[in-house]
Amino acid sequence: MGMGMITPTGTATTTITRMTMNIKPEPVRDDLALALAMLERAEIIDFNGHFSARLPNSRGLLINAADSVRSRIRADDFIEIDFEGRPLAGARTAPMEFHLHAQIYLRRPDVHAIVHTHPRWSTVLTTAGHGWQPVTMQAAVLGSVPTFEQTASINSAALGQALAQCLGERKAALMRRHGAVTVAASVRDAFVQAVYLEENAHRQYLALQIGTPQPLSEDECATIGRNLSRPALLQKVWDYHAARYLRNDGMSTEAAR
Repeated sequence: MGMGMITPTGTATTTITRMTMNIKPEPVRDDLALALAMLERAEIIDFNGHFSARLPNSRGLLINAADSVRSRIRADDFIEIDFEGRPLAGARTAPMEFHLHAQIYLRRPDVHAIVHTHPRWSTVLTTAGHGWQPVTMQAAVLGSVPTFEQTASINSAALGQALAQCLGERKAALMRRHGAVTVAASVRDAFVQAVYLEENAHRQYLALQIGTPQPLSEDECATIGRNLSRPALLQKVWDYHAARYLRNDGMSTEAAR
């Protein structure tokens, strides 16, 4: 997957290499920082929102600290915490909604990365009472997407458990009037799914302005989803956003395959 290292001097290096899950925290911090920066640039994350990765041996998670500034996120903004939110090192604290991440990790051993976003179009749909419909081919990668009906900050274990139950074994869920969550086996895949979720919501909103959206059928979703879930295609999305981000910031880019 892509590894983006955003250093204190403002330079960046992109190396397209790893595809493992139980990897050491330091390289994962680089991936998380670049992924969160790209989502902020795409206006899928704002001054709130968080990205996490499961720590090796399931001893906790890496997540951006409560005081991190999303528009200038750095690798050292990601802290190690246990599933109760206690820092495993350092004095910085976890975001209030760490329960969202912790409870999904506890319920889903297959999940190794989670992103909680505040996407404009997905939130518009749930605010207007619309459910999410797969109206783009890329949406088929996500499968069905439920809506968590309770409007609240996920600031308790009980709320985190309720959201995790709503998500079930799926890849994503909307949160009414609030945002969205996507989960995956890697930082790259969680990032791509967050992008696909919001792109589909935008097109669903546009379709509603001129008629009735015509979603993909269940069979179409299954067939197209299998095809578009190929790792090379997901990597292509990561590389596209990474190149745009690094170019627009005037940063240097080195690529290796």
